[in-house]
Amino acid sequence: MKKTKETKNSAFYQQQYRQRLREQGLVKKEVWILPENTTKLLEIEKQFRQSLVKNKNINHKQEFNEMERNEIWSIEALYNKLVQSELVKQSHASIEVIDGVDACLHIIMHEYGDLPLFLSVSNQQIVVECLLWPVDIVKNKTQFNEEILCTRKLFPLSTIAIEKAGDGSVNYIMYGALSSSSLLSNIVYELETLSDNVIKATEAFEHHIALN
Repeated sequence: MKKTKETKNSAFYQQQYRQRLREQGLVKKEVWILPENTTKLLEIEKQFRQSLVKNKNINHKQEFNEMERNEIWSIEALYNKLVQSELVKQSHASIEVIDGVDACLHIIMHEYGDLPLFLSVSNQQIVVECLLWPVDIVKNKTQFNEEILCTRKLFPLSTIAIEKAGDGSVNYIMYGALSSSSLLSNIVYELETLSDNVIKATEAFEHHIALN
C-alpha cells in the first residue's frame, strides 16, 4: 500500500495512549501469570475497562444491525459511510482519503493516542495496517521474529509482517484483512481491534526495540 502521510514509531502512539488512559482515571498494575492464562487475563482486563466503552458499544448498536452487504466497497463509498458512523461522529476517529493510483483511507484513532491506520481495498479484500517499527531498530531480529511467531495468538484478527515502503525503508507492520463486501460494523470492529492490538504488541515487544 502506498502511503504519503508520515507515520511515527508505534512507541510514540503507545505513550499517547497511556496518557489518555491516565486521564480517564485508569492505573497500570503489573501481574505475574502462567503463559497459558494470557488470554484469560486479556478478557478480565476488558471487563474491568468495560464501563469506559459501554456508551460507545451502545452507539454502535445500530451499525451492527445492518442488513447483509453483497456489493464490493470502493474507497469513496467506504469513506462516505465511515464519516457518518458513530466512530467519527463522536470524535473517536477522523478520516481522510489519500488519492493516488492506489487510493487509501488515512484513519486517525484518537482513543488510541492518535494512532494512524491505513485502509485499502483491493479486489476481494480490505486491508487495514499500521506501522510498528523500522526493522533496523530491532536489537536481535532472529529472536524477535521467533517470539512473534510464538505469540501470534495474543493478537486476534491481526498479523505482524515486514513491508518495504516506497522510500526504501523496511518496517514491521501489523495488519488485518477482511472481505471487501464486509458489513460496515465489521470494518469498524477491525479498526478498533487492530488499534488495540498495536498498543498491546508495542508493550509486549518493547524490550526488543532500541529507541535511542
